Amino acid sequence: VAEGEPGEGREPFELSRFWDALGQTFQVTSQEATKLSLAFSRPPLPSAEDCRKLSEDVQNAILAVATVYYWLPKGQGTTLRKMVRDATTEVVEGMIQLTDTILNAPVESLSQEQLISTGGVWEACEQVSNLPRDNQAAVVSALAACLGVVKDAVEEMEHALVEGQDPYGDIMEDEELGFRGNRDTYWSEADRQLLSSCMGLMKASKACLKKVLAAVKAHGKADSPEQIAQLDDLADIANEISPSVDELALSMYPPVNPLAVRLNAAKLASVLKKVLEISKTSHVCPPSEEGWVQFLSGAVDHNMNKVKNFTQGQL
Repeated sequence: VAEGEPGEGREPFELSRFWDALGQTFQVTSQEATKLSLAFSRPPLPSAEDCRKLSEDVQNAILAVATVYYWLPKGQGTTLRKMVRDATTEVVEGMIQLTDTILNAPVESLSQEQLISTGGVWEACEQVSNLPRDNQAAVVSALAACLGVVKDAVEEMEHALVEGQDPYGDIMEDEELGFRGNRDTYWSEADRQLLSSCMGLMKASKACLKKVLAAVKAHGKADSPEQIAQLDDLADIANEISPSVDELALSMYPPVNPLAVRLNAAKLASVLKKVLEISKTSHVCPPSEEGWVQFLSGAVDHNMNKVKNFTQGQL
């Protein structure tokens, strides 16, 4: 049987039953972590038979968590499945850490490490209640996370540009490296003209994610395989925005290499155009949403053309 796909004779998959089962297995694992930790919190040590029983219960709890995760078909959405997999992995890794801590700690008293590890398993198990319940909610969560990262990058670069002529002004002077007076730490007027267009692309990235996120919240559905796949496509391409913004931002610091800036700007523009294209052809973009898609597409082209013009004679 392929991973995560229903096997022959299995009942049709029901998302609500999956969540009930996953919540139950996470709860049992949390209880087993508590039992294990208490058993080794003070002398005397559990007997060999008790140790065997404790180990068996922990193993069964972890196997149940993994088994229920594999019930979730890929057809329910790869974005949702990845979030459930990450949560499941955290529970398993938390239990491994707790077991290692108990094996390596003296049994005279409950150690701080053991308390922290036990709490880590509890926390990981509680996360099941915060997981998105379908692929639409999962993609909303993924887009919101991307938007947060891009917002931070835009604010950081805006702050650097208005700080003055020296973007490294907050770094203390080093006599040997000679930070002060070294023109490689300053932006020229030509640099600043180029960077204003790059900032335009970065702001378009933020606007693009905000609009796509709002469209998925308003119109996104996970009722059919086609809708689920379209949402995954959106999440996948949106995940490329943040690294592309970061690469462009890094290339904007002096000394500015116009070729590197232009290449990174072109890469970001390409990703944004792809996001807009995928949005426009998906169910999250009814005719009422087409205006902002067209506007942002124009903004990306406009800023990219300005980057090309500013770098034309410098390459």
